[in-house]
Amino acid sequence: MNKDFSKYQKIIDNFSGQVLNSDFDAKFEAVTKRMAKTERFLLKMELKRLAAPCNRLIDLRGHVDGECSAFEHDGKIHFLDKIARGVFNDAMLRYGGYTFGVYEAAMNTENNFRVIYQKEKSKLRSVPTETPSKALEKLQFPATYYRFGPYFDRCEERMNFAVTIEITYAKGQSFQCTSADISVHGCKVRINAITALKIGQELSLRFLGLEEEFSFANNNNFSYQVKNITNLDNMQLIGLQRLVSDTSRPDGFSQFLQSYIQGNKRRYKVNLDNTLSALKARVFEQYVLPKSNELPVFIESKQGLLSPKYALTCHNNQSLYQYWQDEKYYSTLYCLITPERIEQLKKLAPLDKSLLVFCFRHQSHGKLYFYTADEVQLAEDESFMQQFLGFAAAKASFSIIQLSLLSVELKHAETQLTLANTLKKEHQYLNAAMSDEVKALLLDIPYIVVANEVTCRSRLSAYQAFSYHGINMVKLKKFGHKRLSKPFSVDEVGINYRNHRQELRFIYKTPAVVKIEDVIWHGHSHDFSTSGLKVELDKASVLSKGDIVYINFPALQKITSAFDLSALPYEVVRVNTAKTIINLRVFVEKYQHVGRRFFKALIEKNRDKLTPEEYAMSSPGLAKALRNIYSATSKASALIVQTSGSRYKVEAIAGGGSDTRLMLAMKQLSDRQGYVNLYPLFGHAKVMSELSVKLKKMQPNDTPSTELLYIAINSSHKAVDKAVTVKVDTELGSDKLKHTFIHQALKNGQFFCVLMKLSRASSPDMTYLNPELSYISTYAIHRGKQIEQEIWSVAGIVQVIDITNEVLLQYQLSRK
Repeated sequence: MNKDFSKYQKIIDNFSGQVLNSDFDAKFEAVTKRMAKTERFLLKMELKRLAAPCNRLIDLRGHVDGECSAFEHDGKIHFLDKIARGVFNDAMLRYGGYTFGVYEAAMNTENNFRVIYQKEKSKLRSVPTETPSKALEKLQFPATYYRFGPYFDRCEERMNFAVTIEITYAKGQSFQCTSADISVHGCKVRINAITALKIGQELSLRFLGLEEEFSFANNNNFSYQVKNITNLDNMQLIGLQRLVSDTSRPDGFSQFLQSYIQGNKRRYKVNLDNTLSALKARVFEQYVLPKSNELPVFIESKQGLLSPKYALTCHNNQSLYQYWQDEKYYSTLYCLITPERIEQLKKLAPLDKSLLVFCFRHQSHGKLYFYTADEVQLAEDESFMQQFLGFAAAKASFSIIQLSLLSVELKHAETQLTLANTLKKEHQYLNAAMSDEVKALLLDIPYIVVANEVTCRSRLSAYQAFSYHGINMVKLKKFGHKRLSKPFSVDEVGINYRNHRQELRFIYKTPAVVKIEDVIWHGHSHDFSTSGLKVELDKASVLSKGDIVYINFPALQKITSAFDLSALPYEVVRVNTAKTIINLRVFVEKYQHVGRRFFKALIEKNRDKLTPEEYAMSSPGLAKALRNIYSATSKASALIVQTSGSRYKVEAIAGGGSDTRLMLAMKQLSDRQGYVNLYPLFGHAKVMSELSVKLKKMQPNDTPSTELLYIAINSSHKAVDKAVTVKVDTELGSDKLKHTFIHQALKNGQFFCVLMKLSRASSPDMTYLNPELSYISTYAIHRGKQIEQEIWSVAGIVQVIDITNEVLLQYQLSRK
């Protein structure tokens, strides 16, 4: 029936499930005697329809604001969320079975998107001059901030273990408390009071709970030192470290704890807090860094001169890197990042400020010439400043680069897994320490200059409005950079998690004979390193990963008598699908490997003659170290877009630091401690809806999609919707509207302008994640499953770039 019975809902509710009762007709007639006969008849038919048996299946996945799961009833599987399940059960009791009334009640719950939309639509019709009800409008978009590196490891496993402990401190005073966790050389205790204990204080502990089952010889008191104290309401968590006089060998109590923990850690569970937090951040780091839009350039200091040395590149920042290449593809980053600008950035960095550089390229006789002028240089002559910007903006190659400086800390170069003492042999290389060669290179790298492309095509008209008629060409030429006779050396280093090479490889083709048992294959080498080798076979093999083969190098043997290059043992670490290309690493049984010593000598004597493999033009391990330093230092923040049913959600934000102006403002807007309120980014209804539409169509290698937001925050208002005003770029269609919005924002509080760059996420390299994930799943399988779902739910990355300084500079210039 299509008739609307909403005005008779009370009658329908009162008679639901009573249609088959003998007294139904009498009761119904009494209640509806004042209704018209036609209305009464239609209402009675509706009650009978609702009480009729139903065979339809209910699937609310993607239709409600909630997580749906399978729900079985009478042999049929429905998919209901928590609210619909409760409504279903209540309606079943009223109707006495699964009827159309039960079906429609479950399909019309208050969190159903269709019901929400209809309510909003009806309210808009009834009050056309008002906005939708604020009850339906989200004011809080809570997100947790995940910081990249360093990831703290524990030297020992901790076991969650509650046992009564007696603590004796100054002057023989003592009290009892309970342990929270325990390791061989430490423990954490829970005290239900606030004590006067201090960090560094020495205590005497007696494990009363353990004494009931075990005996610890004559001395049951053990010395510990307070390492940290956490106050929670009227309770304290105190971390303690055991004091041992002789650390060279374990005493009886340490041996007891070690065996006790190993024997009971599955029963009491291992404390996984640090591994859980590290793994979550590491997951997001793998998604975020390969989608970075900014270009990190590492600055080398040689003989007192600062200059660009390494550039970390990926798909998204490749266009920015290539912009700064001449016609022969040599780097011209020295034009953008000059020694003078680095000195200027060193002064701006403590103030958390950036430097804007306005650039364009000129082509003449097949050669590219670069022109750059920063805001400090242009401020010296304001009349020429507008002329330069107008002239530059008229060029197709006009670009605005925002530079900021970060200090390099060598401690960030290594990020160990949190399982150093429990890693299996096959994963040990993930925790390999930096080589001395990489450490030596990093000592000459004091800074990172981060370059962000902040040119917005929708805002070019503001710069193009500046007249450059009669521009002084002599002044203009001063901002042109001379071409160097010797190409400037900047090494491009890819942000790549999938390469695990620890040594430099050299391309070298020489005959190789591969033997396993009595089977022999002939082929030739592709490349080699001190500890590895790649060989292409003439015919397909039957080799697989883990096989031990023996290699002969007949041609190399002819040129050396100092080394026996026959039957050299190697382990197969990878085989291609066709079984013709095998990757090998040295296999050492008892003595030194002859092949390793030979190739090491070959490299040392012929370093200048050998051709390095294209990937590794710099030292192996350097790319990982540079990536680690950048991830732990970067001020850029990225939103993590995850799937939730058929929708998307943003509940995580990740980066190297959360102390930027925008992040601090969003923290202040949050009603929950430790969370960030993303209302300034998603408070506008259009932002999330457009993000969802774009993301569904995107592929991982597509160019990032950009959204420009203008944000005003008036802290005098307590209500978030009153304090924050968000406008998308298309709403402020003219420069006049933009200037009005900026003026009002600055007058009443804070102004922000941000670029949101959306990219489709690529899959992570699980090699880096599996050791910790497997460890968590061993002792907390539900936690492991939960994190695994989070890993594969990431659909997109939104990098948030604050371009407020550039917008304000243009705004101030336009007002003059």
